[in-house]
Amino acid sequence: MNQAAKESITAPAEYLKATSMLNFKHATIQRLVEQQGWRHLSQYNAIGAIYSYVRDDILFGYNADDRLSASQVLKDGYGQCNTKGTLLMALLRAVDIPVRFHGFTIFNELQRGAIPNYLFAIAPERIIHSWVEVELDGRWINLEGYIIDKTYLKKVQASFSDQCEEFSGYGISTKCLSNPQVDWSGEDTYIQKEGIADDYGVYAQPDDFYNKQGTNLSGFKKVLFRYVIRHLMNINVGKIRANGVPSSK
Repeated sequence: MNQAAKESITAPAEYLKATSMLNFKHATIQRLVEQQGWRHLSQYNAIGAIYSYVRDDILFGYNADDRLSASQVLKDGYGQCNTKGTLLMALLRAVDIPVRFHGFTIFNELQRGAIPNYLFAIAPERIIHSWVEVELDGRWINLEGYIIDKTYLKKVQASFSDQCEEFSGYGISTKCLSNPQVDWSGEDTYIQKEGIADDYGVYAQPDDFYNKQGTNLSGFKKVLFRYVIRHLMNINVGKIRANGVPSSK
């Protein structure tokens, strides 16, 4: 048994289960876990290392679908709240750390800037959102600060006030843009929390949530998003990550 498992308190099997989405037994995920040495860390340090990997090595971007498996998100190398959350859950379960899913919606305004204005016409007013809850020392800790990679975050921060002010836009909704709660310290982390609209509650598996609540788009809009819109969004995000927020002048 690895060190993280030894330090974990007893948890229901459903919080450690592999699913179609949380396919942590997939060869690519198992290989990553071994390469990173996460099984040899304490539970606290394993959570921090995996969290940081998902936040910064998996770049902020838009995948084809919210229901992608963890192995597909890893292959893509980028993701947003829901898809990066799937990978985070799978990696934590791969080292026997209990995690669960918390579903929400967020107001689409916090995505303005990351989603160019000319694409906002097809965006729903409220967007399916989620964060991951991890069990540590007998309590559940909310993890949401993994969504935005630090390179992208720093570019947005550099373009706005360096004061600790409330901010919404570019995929961020926080009470303090200059110092958001995004670093692992054994406490909750957040980067979009201030934009939450609806709370759908806690689920053991993301698969169950999406089976019940569906995803953000359907029909023609879903096809258009998958094959055209998201690629334009990712180009825009990539430009911000490389060059910063365009001047409004």
